[in-house]
Amino acid sequence: MNKNIVKELNLNKVRSVLQQLRIATKPQIAEATGLSVVTINSLVKELLASCELYEDNIVPSNGGRPALTYRFNFNYSLALILLFNENHWRDEVVASIINLNGDTLIKEDHHIPVFDLQYFEQIIAKLVNEYPTVKIIGIGIPGQVVDGEITVSSHETLMGVRMADSIQETFGLPVLIENDVNAAVSGYSALEDKGESDCVIGIYFPDKYPPGVGIHLNGTVVKGKNGMAGEIKFLPLDVNWNGHWDPSEFMKVTCHVIQTLNAVLAPDKIVFYQNVVPDELWCASWSTYQTQHEMASVPQVILSRSFSIDFYEGIKALALEELNPSLSI
Repeated sequence: MNKNIVKELNLNKVRSVLQQLRIATKPQIAEATGLSVVTINSLVKELLASCELYEDNIVPSNGGRPALTYRFNFNYSLALILLFNENHWRDEVVASIINLNGDTLIKEDHHIPVFDLQYFEQIIAKLVNEYPTVKIIGIGIPGQVVDGEITVSSHETLMGVRMADSIQETFGLPVLIENDVNAAVSGYSALEDKGESDCVIGIYFPDKYPPGVGIHLNGTVVKGKNGMAGEIKFLPLDVNWNGHWDPSEFMKVTCHVIQTLNAVLAPDKIVFYQNVVPDELWCASWSTYQTQHEMASVPQVILSRSFSIDFYEGIKALALEELNPSLSI
């Protein structure tokens, strides 16, 4: 095997071990990685030079010479997370900086009634200047990107925007863009489900925009052709999807949507994000609906008000996956 590849594999072993241990001596790193102390000496020297590690404290050893400990620098690589979010009928962009440990270093809310790419890039420029070790930008949007262009979105001003291309050209940083509901169901599965279910579906009904669906099947988001899986506003229903719901109509439509998704995918769980009606009212409606409609299986329906949390966790996980070196045998 090429020496450079072997070296990078070994560096990744040390990075991984120190991310878990946080602080360790060279002999402890050698034991945890299975590498020789001689090899560890060389690798630690390189990681110190790149500022991925830094020297910490000197600790006593068992009768021998005191040993120097090394601490992993979780701020060596940062990610900028930007979420297009709806908060009580108000459109906003939530901007956060996270480190390799997933810690949030700063979080800002920006009210954007109408999307403007120039203003959006001003937000990015400010945070990239303040945090120069940002290595990637992760963006969550209410829409889908096809060949670099946003082709479907509940926000009309996002339509046709080549967001990733523009931001990469301006800042020279890699950009990943994910659909909001896909990210949310991934975030929920990581935080709450933890891989217990084969199939989890997320259904999100914003206050003033059409709903969307995310499908998490066997640990992976099902996106379909051009990422269009889950665009339920295109179901052949005579419904005005743009908010301002009558409560009885809302309960009828959502029960019908859940039955349809259940008939096709038979999920273990459906996470239903909505703020339109009280949970007790919707649960009573769903209970009555089940007595009137036969279903081969009945999913566990979880009513949630935590869309923004799950959305953030999903985009954060994608960004961290890209930040951490992935070279392996």
